[in-house]
This record gives sequence, structure tokens and C-alpha cells, in this order.
Amino acid sequence: MSVEAVAAGLKGLTEWSSALTWADVPGPVRLRAALVLSDDLAAMVAARDEPELAAAQVGIMRSAGRAEATLFNARGDRADRYSAATANGCAADWCELDGGYRRVICHAGIYALPAILAEAEAEGHSAEDVLRALVIGYETSARVARCFTFPNLVLHPHGSLAAIGAAAGTAAIRRLGAADAAAAISSAATMVLPGPYTHPINGSLVRNVWPGVAAWTGMRATDWALAGIRGLPSALNDVYVDAFGATAHPAELTEGLGEAFALSDGYHKVFACCQYGHATIEATIRLRARADWRQVAGIHLDTHYKARVMDNTDPDTTIAGKFSIQHIAATAAVHGEGGAEAFSAAVLNKPEVAALRHKVTMAPFLPEPVWPNDRPSRVTWTMADGSTVSEEVLSARGGPDLPFSPEEIHTKIAGIVSGPYPAMLPVLDQILTLDKGTLSRPWADVVAQMVAR
Repeated sequence: MSVEAVAAGLKGLTEWSSALTWADVPGPVRLRAALVLSDDLAAMVAARDEPELAAAQVGIMRSAGRAEATLFNARGDRADRYSAATANGCAADWCELDGGYRRVICHAGIYALPAILAEAEAEGHSAEDVLRALVIGYETSARVARCFTFPNLVLHPHGSLAAIGAAAGTAAIRRLGAADAAAAISSAATMVLPGPYTHPINGSLVRNVWPGVAAWTGMRATDWALAGIRGLPSALNDVYVDAFGATAHPAELTEGLGEAFALSDGYHKVFACCQYGHATIEATIRLRARADWRQVAGIHLDTHYKARVMDNTDPDTTIAGKFSIQHIAATAAVHGEGGAEAFSAAVLNKPEVAALRHKVTMAPFLPEPVWPNDRPSRVTWTMADGSTVSEEVLSARGGPDLPFSPEEIHTKIAGIVSGPYPAMLPVLDQILTLDKGTLSRPWADVVAQMVAR
């Protein structure tokens, strides 16, 4: 039965993670951790002016406790660690600019970081401690995601996985032993959110707050585990297999530990929408170099299942637009790019974009390619004169097979943080080069320097 194997796998995973030192982490993985930290922190900053998020953060501050951790919203807000983690977790996915884990559906960085950042700032841990905890939180989230697979897109991972990463990251930054870390993760597993995948597609902004709620949950699960309030060793299997109907692959929890790090299979974004639509954007940008989008009479997409699920011809919120394959194809055609402006609220009702959305049809991409080409798109424009032009992208850039250069991600980060936080980029540059002096400093001091005016 999977229940015993999963429990043993979690035990093995936490025995490995609790013993992991920064010196044990290979150099390329250290650099990846620094890049994920910087990129996901920028994603939090990018959301600072989103009106619904700003209102939510005002509410969080209204009831917040003693100031001990920073909200990265460029308004000078500081709160108790739990409130700060919640606020930053809500911001992390808002603009769809955070990175993800390419092998399965999982945004492991933003599941772990909000809790780690708040805990580290509150307790005086070093920047190096933050990166070590991120490696562990990322690895744990990704392995749990690989361990439990579903036949279709029913649960959104921001609800079903984020508390796992938050608990693992909190346990790591606190340097808990294996048994306590396993207890914290088991407890957090019983408190995950069954967030429906249909919610972002249909425009529900509640999806954006799931990582924030999970950050609080993971931190509290760790607190409570140390107080003797613990989930059972079987909790992962009880929740994901028995309650959610997943198929378990217990070997994924421990196979190759310390040899292949999940961070190496992460991806980054420059397009501000769900990654399932990025191949469509890239193909569309190529088409614009060959034909006039104003003459397009029809758009046909041969694409993968996960993109076809994002079926919403008339998205009415920004998140619905980011999860509508019709909107993705249409706004990329009109704007020639997939950045924040192309997915802004104003574009949802732009007449030419709305008209193109209604000209989109879809079919499966056949034959189905295997990983890493498992998210392909062939975009065909039928022109007003009846001619057709087509472009095909098997794998969008940003993943381990076709990574962006560090310079490209640096440019993205600079474009986000330099305005609201002029001092942040030079500090991030020190982290990105693994500067020993910076990594040895208390994270609270590093943050104070980043947000200084």
C-alpha cells in the first residue's frame, strides 16, 4: 500500500533536508536559488499597485501585530511575521510573473519564500540561511507534487501544495530536526486548500490569495507541531490519495536526493500569464513578423490539453485574462508581446482584442510530444483573403531546456524593482553573485538596505 511507502518517503526526505548544509548544495543550484529568490521577490513587488491586493493588504495591516517583517509593497509597511508572509504570499502570484517548476504543476518558489522571508527577518537569520531554506522548501514542494499525480486539472496547486512548501521552508529556516520537520509538513498537509482549477479560468481573484493563506498555514503548522499538535505520518497519503484521489508515486520523495535538485528544473517567465499559453504567444509573435494581424479572419490553435482547459472567450477580470487561451492568442496578436500591459485590465475590453478572441478555435496538438515539448502550440492565422500562415513552438523559452539567460532575467527584475525600490537591484546583484559578505549578513539588514530610500 502507498500509505506506508509515502510515510517512509517523507521520513527519508526530512532526514536528508534537515541535515543539508549550504556547503552541500552544488554551485549551480546555489546560483539557481539566488535567481529564484530575486525573481520571485520581484514578482511580489510587481503587484504592489493592483487595487484588490492593495485593499487586502490594508486590511491585513489593520489587524497586524508587532512589526518584525517587511511587506514588499513599496509603502513602508511592516507587520508581524505571519501577517507579512500572508501579504507577500498574496502578492507573489498576482501578476503571473513568478517562476515555476517545469516537470509538474507546481510554483515551488512562491510556496516557500513568503514564510521563509518573514521568519528570517523576524529571527535574525542570515541571507545564506534564506537560500538554504529555499532549496529545501522548493525541493519538498516539487517532490510532493511529483509524488501525487492527477488525471486532469481539478485542483490548482497554489491551494493544494503551497502549505507544504511553507511548512518545509519554515522548518528549514528554524533548523528543525527530521521528526519535527516531518510533523510540520504532515500537519500542513491536512490544512491545504482544495482550490478549484476552474476559479482562475472563470475570473475568481480568490486564487491569488491561496499562497498567502498557505504561508500563514505552513508557519502555524510548524509552530503547532512543536507544541505537540501534529498530523499523522500518513497525512500526505490520507489527503492526496484518499481525499483528493491522486495516484501516489512514493519513490519520488527520495529518489536521487542530493544528486538532482528540483531547482534545476525550474522555469522563469517574461510573459504575464499562465505558462501554458507561452508557446502560443511565442508563435504569435513570429506570425506578426509575417502577416498583418488586422487582416486576420480566424485563429486556430493546435495545442496541449492544459492550454485547451483555459477556455474563456470573454474574461472579465485580469486573472481570467491570464488564464484564457483565447485572450492570450488575441492580445499577443494585437500587442506583439505578452508583458504586463498586454494583460492589463484595460485590454480586456479593448475592441480589437475582444473581436479576435471570438475568432479563436482549438484542437489537440497531435501527435502529443513528450517532455520537455509537452506544452506545444501551433498557431494558424486565416487571413481575409483566405490564405493561411502558421507558426509552431514546441516548448516556450524559460524552462531548463530553453532557459533565459541570467541577463534576460536580470533585465526583467530591474524593470520591476528599480522604480519602487531604487536600492534593491544592487543588493540583489550581490545575492545573485553569491557575495559571501552579503550572504553572511542578517536578512533583516539585507532587507533594510533593499527598501531604503
